[in-house]
Amino acid sequence: MAKRPVTYEQIVEKVRKTFENADAREVFEHVAIEVDIVGEGAGAFYFEVAERACVVEPYNYYNHDGRIIATADVILKLAAGKIRMREAWESGLFRYEGNEVKFQLLMDKIKLQ
Repeated sequence: MAKRPVTYEQIVEKVRKTFENADAREVFEHVAIEVDIVGEGAGAFYFEVAERACVVEPYNYYNHDGRIIATADVILKLAAGKIRMREAWESGLFRYEGNEVKFQLLMDKIKLQ
């Protein structure tokens, strides 16, 4: 049986549900990362840490600190906890462009519940 295609809206909602309760108490500065989904479910959304809370919204964030470029499959695996962000980045599963210091904050300081 063929796998049903995943939609952009489903991807954003899954990521939002994963990160809406994430522990960002150790991030004391504003961080905004645009996530560009390529291929199936293509689109852009942003991940922001502001006032030590995580927000995911289905919009381009033009004043972002960086961009993650990945397929829907990689984004969904990250959101499901099947792969860790650092491992995925270091193994080349997604590309990151931008401020690496702020990106390191996300990888090291955000804790999923």
